[in-house]
Amino acid sequence: MKVLIIGATGYLGPHVVKALQDHHQLLLTDIKSPKEDTPHPFRRVDVSSMEQVQRAAEGMDAILNLSVLREHRRIAFDVNALGCYNIMRAAVDHGIRRVINTGPHFTVTGPLYEGIDHGITPDVPPHPSTILYALTKSLGQEICRVFSQHHDVYVLDYLFYNFRDPKQVKRGSGGVPFIVSWDDAGEAFRLGLEIELDRLPSRCEIFFISADMPQGKFLNEKTRRLLGFRPKDDLAFLWRRP
Repeated sequence: MKVLIIGATGYLGPHVVKALQDHHQLLLTDIKSPKEDTPHPFRRVDVSSMEQVQRAAEGMDAILNLSVLREHRRIAFDVNALGCYNIMRAAVDHGIRRVINTGPHFTVTGPLYEGIDHGITPDVPPHPSTILYALTKSLGQEICRVFSQHHDVYVLDYLFYNFRDPKQVKRGSGGVPFIVSWDDAGEAFRLGLEIELDRLPSRCEIFFISADMPQGKFLNEKTRRLLGFRPKDDLAFLWRRP
């Protein structure tokens, strides 16, 4: 499969590339070049540019959107919301039926959920928090959903919070109850590219990408059931006594 990765040199991108490079043909894009040499073709693409996204998407079978901008008021909107519009428009124009979009968990589960509830699933009514990052990402997610309602394109929306390398954290050090290892995060994208699209309940599905947490605040049951996600790294030791 020919896979376009937008935001490939950012925070999550290198780990996704690592998980996919033996299985798919990758076109890496970002506004910054890779820090290290890569065997995969790289193209400088600003996700807020419709023209650049359209050119990069030509001939692709799937698009992964890892782009993110958190703080700048205008650029955050351009990347997180307008970027989703450009990606979905390019997917429709080029006949690409599979898009994996990404965002923070509070795109859906803002403070009203996180502060008081447990057993939270990705299918609760969306309640993004009030910060710019969550609001612009929630707009992008809604754009993806609307496109999927009117066109033959499927969107898998992956929500994350914290990433950890199990070798670099200590037993009993704690953390947030929504966490996943870098390797398991990358594996989720491989699974999302392999699932048969007609197995999805709808053309736009939201998934929590998280390890199995002992608190049970956020549930990854849907990700396990539909994608076959089985986290290999057990991070529950973060809450066990040394």
